[in-house]
Amino acid sequence: MKNILLLVHDDAGQEARFQAALDLGRALEGHLVCLDVTILPALVGADYVGDAGFSMLLKDERDREATNRTKLEGRLAHEDVPWEWKEATGTLAPCLSDAAELADVIVVNRQLDDFPLPDMRTVAGELVVGSGKPILAVPDCLKRLDLDTALVAWDGSPSSAAALRAAVPLLRLATRVTIVEIEDDSIQAPAEEAATYLSRHDIHPEIRRLPAGDKGAAEMILGQLADDGFGYLVMGGFGHRRFAEALFGGVTRAMLTKCPVPVFLAHEG
Repeated sequence: MKNILLLVHDDAGQEARFQAALDLGRALEGHLVCLDVTILPALVGADYVGDAGFSMLLKDERDREATNRTKLEGRLAHEDVPWEWKEATGTLAPCLSDAAELADVIVVNRQLDDFPLPDMRTVAGELVVGSGKPILAVPDCLKRLDLDTALVAWDGSPSSAAALRAAVPLLRLATRVTIVEIEDDSIQAPAEEAATYLSRHDIHPEIRRLPAGDKGAAEMILGQLADDGFGYLVMGGFGHRRFAEALFGGVTRAMLTKCPVPVFLAHEG
């Protein structure tokens, strides 16, 4: 996991993304690709102001991103992570997907807590499904990426297996890895299979089984994160049944909305 694609855009989540990508680059001795996206203005219905208005809004966006680039490049010059800068114009998910061909992971936000735009939950969901790459979706309050402890949400689905495989470089850095499995009829392969796979990478997780109850899976996982102070969560994105019932639904949606720690997501259709 050496090639880290970072979304750069002057919004409320940028500082958290920036810090997470730097921490990831240092931990993995990776290379940072900063993709600065100029977002095309959305002019729909009554908000449409004609070509001149569109051009003015686009110029304002480009000017903001040019200022943003100067600021971030100044900071990157003093960091110990190799980096390069790329630019794109369009909407976030397609621009990131187009740039992700040789990326090992994409760093974005989960839903921004206090800002409805950009719609980062949808961006993250589209990337998980459409880019074929794992993503690291961080909360906008993140100050430091804690890779010391990890919780792996496991249901044996192809997506949870894809997330587990992709996360191995991160999990090898952890001092404690816990696999949580909710005991219901959704399990396609037992957690022991995941633990055996990780053991061959010199990762020796604890298995924690939770009885299915009145609480939903999302609430149970959030409770585990809160109770034990895990640094991040690994899970399959939009898999099946209990862990992701429908596109942009289920546990994946809940984690992209509420998770207090970074979520490492991967999808396999």
